[in-house]
Amino acid sequence: MTATKKTSPGKGKKPSQAVVVDDFVVEFRKYKTELNRKFLERKPWVPKDERMVVSFIPGTVTSVFVTEGQHVEEGKELMILEAMKMKNRIYADRSGVVKKINVSIGERVPKSKVMFEMDLD
Repeated sequence: MTATKKTSPGKGKKPSQAVVVDDFVVEFRKYKTELNRKFLERKPWVPKDERMVVSFIPGTVTSVFVTEGQHVEEGKELMILEAMKMKNRIYADRSGVVKKINVSIGERVPKSKVMFEMDLD
């Protein structure tokens, strides 16, 4: 992906505004496209941190089955997160020691909150 700036205006753009143009190839054909501001200001992709257990939906914590310092095996049930009357069971992705618990029973958690921190084996 090669991004270059061109100074000529695009449709509906002011002449002084710089436009970022990108070249890409699809099935041996070369195309040029203007990249919009939303694309240029997007959040970069970050790989998942295996040590963190993160909520995938907002909900309420109804049960926690582990304690800090406890060793858990892969697949061990950590807690129940209730959302829209559905009880979602959260399991350990990897075996390790529960380093820190960041939630308590009855707490409402938003999406993407770090609920458990683990030290992996």
